[in-house]
Amino acid sequence: MLFAHGFGCDQNMWRFITGAFEPQHQIILFDYVGSGRSDLQQYRPERYSNLNGYAQDILDVCHATEARDLILVGHSVSGTSAILAAIKEPNLFRALVLVSPSPRYMDDPPDYHGGLKRADVEELLATMDKNYIGWANFLAPAILQRPDRPELSQELAQSFCSTDPHIARRFAAATFYSDNRADLSQVSVSSLMLHCAEDAIAPVGVGEYMHQQMKNSVLKIIPATGHCPHLSDPDLTIDAICAFLTDDLPRIESRQRVGH
Repeated sequence: MLFAHGFGCDQNMWRFITGAFEPQHQIILFDYVGSGRSDLQQYRPERYSNLNGYAQDILDVCHATEARDLILVGHSVSGTSAILAAIKEPNLFRALVLVSPSPRYMDDPPDYHGGLKRADVEELLATMDKNYIGWANFLAPAILQRPDRPELSQELAQSFCSTDPHIARRFAAATFYSDNRADLSQVSVSSLMLHCAEDAIAPVGVGEYMHQQMKNSVLKIIPATGHCPHLSDPDLTIDAICAFLTDDLPRIESRQRVGH
């Protein structure tokens, strides 16, 4: 299993759930170039101006580890990066597990509700430019939506602040201005969309939209709040992923073998 972290995060964010899968799977963790403990000297602004650069990071890790038959777990924007990687080299992957994914974060009225208005995104990016620390301290609790778990909001804010502000600004623009809805129908790899019942960043309607557009997909809604269930509700997240791997994925694969 290869785990790809979301915007402003690093591989440490997966620590609450990876242990549940270690007995059955080899676990591969990494940081995108520009995030975590990656080599910042390898960062190239032009490569990471859109999500294809992050998808290529995923493929580079796959090639470097010579991993095959992968279950690729991507959080938030890494759900889109995972989709792009799977479209480019589908034979590498057995399944995609997309945690709180969104192919388009901004609303596109009247038919698509992504969760954020364009004005919200522009204000967010402007705040990053003016007051990066203030932006991090505001955005972290808004993403998590768990006032009862302030330590998680603090951890996420610290993760934001540990990232180079210029790199984070480019990643944010690539994330929130992206529109990958047209890519969904090209995904042939079996996929799980895992959404929280209440998520301001990627609402349930986004998961329903993705499920409609992606063949061989399963949508699971867990009774959780916020955008980071692997941090705030790891047991629910583990249970949902395990149910997909043990029940839904074999059923999809069986259906594919018989041609239905």
